[in-house]
Amino acid sequence: MLDHFYTIQKESTGLYKEKGSKFIAFAYPVNSIKSINEKLELLRKQYHDARHYCYAYILGNDGKIVRANDDGEPNHSAGDPILGQIKSLNLTNTLVVVIRYFGGTKLGVSGLINAYKTSAEEALKTTNSIKVFITTPITVTYSYSSTNEVMRLVNDFELSIIDQEFAEDCILKAEVIISKHPLLLKELQLLSDTGHQVVFNNSLK
Repeated sequence: MLDHFYTIQKESTGLYKEKGSKFIAFAYPVNSIKSINEKLELLRKQYHDARHYCYAYILGNDGKIVRANDDGEPNHSAGDPILGQIKSLNLTNTLVVVIRYFGGTKLGVSGLINAYKTSAEEALKTTNSIKVFITTPITVTYSYSSTNEVMRLVNDFELSIIDQEFAEDCILKAEVIISKHPLLLKELQLLSDTGHQVVFNNSLK
């Protein structure tokens, strides 16, 4: 079961110059189409006098949402080379935009491919890739007397606690790494079967 993916840690930039043309690259960690559109709109406003705004992104935990845009450059000369650099690092939830200022001399398709590839590579080189675990939420309701047993499971399964209430009936809301979810459910069921008052949601959300 896929329980993690790689993305970039923070925004970064890169620069490549060729025959008077300037290629400014921006790499962003993103998590939605909305955030991608916001980044693109911001760059178009900030660099309103540029000739092209070419970009590529991979989105989603499984990396299934993919797009490459040449923005007026010859087909597959800009977006695909940018996309290739994202793929080469096995990244998802990553957007790379390359803004071109035309220098008056045409570079040809091969020159463009190299320019967009290199500028994207430069941007991605200046940030780190990070491993992100895919989690699913779980809610556990238990009697106060079972707190020690539940807290042991929190530690054993490295749960990320979202909210917690201590009372006669305690409530724990947490995130569990998706690959650990089935075994956690078995451990919670075992507690319930051995006399602990433990109630939990047992399906992936």
